[in-house]
Amino acid sequence: MPSMPMLQCTDVHKWYGDFHALRGVSLCVERGQVLVVCGPSGSGKSTFIRCINRLEDFQQGTILFEGTDIRVPDVNRLRAEIGIVFQQFNLYPHLTAERNVSLAPVKALGLSRAEARGRSLALLERVGLAGLADRRPGELSGGQQQRVAIARALAMEPKVMLFDEPTSALDPEMIGEVLGVMRDLALGGMTMVVVTHEMGFAREVADSVAFMDQGSLLEQAAPDEFFSAPRTERAKKFLNDILHAC
Repeated sequence: MPSMPMLQCTDVHKWYGDFHALRGVSLCVERGQVLVVCGPSGSGKSTFIRCINRLEDFQQGTILFEGTDIRVPDVNRLRAEIGIVFQQFNLYPHLTAERNVSLAPVKALGLSRAEARGRSLALLERVGLAGLADRRPGELSGGQQQRVAIARALAMEPKVMLFDEPTSALDPEMIGEVLGVMRDLALGGMTMVVVTHEMGFAREVADSVAFMDQGSLLEQAAPDEFFSAPRTERAKKFLNDILHAC
């Protein structure tokens, strides 16, 4: 008997007033799979993944998480199980890296301060920041701040990680260190949905690539197939433009 998908999205529509931002998006993400969502700016990619953990509402269709409609569970429990990392790091500037990571497990999971600190330090070591636990965000580079943000999401022990263009705010030399952490998560079996323009990452790490434009999912395929033989003219143009810009 086939296992249940971790995420199953069916005919998802989202409007902002009269603007139809998502137009019937349907896809599924299997447990342990890395799905990369790409497409031009304004295509609905970020809106789509924000719907997955209810940062955005949607007006039509269903999103199931482990077989349960995401609008049924308590939203805080849902967000504990579906972590998200944003373009901007959204760290608390007055807290150290360690405190940024340990705060939510104390407040939301009820861990003791000592338990949360131990988890925080282990995660900071995992993302390559073991020696920087006592630094505040202003004392860290952009790449280091984003790695703290990844550790903060992991501190809730989520079953799925969403990444909303996590390297777009970084200088080029810092992109590799963040992508390296994401590669390690993928190798460790984390289920991930990644919105990114980093096509090298998609080729290397993704199990599946979804291409969106103007709110619609135009195609989805394995990386080799998507990059060598995209089915739609819009995807061909997108790949030609983005690969020639690199």
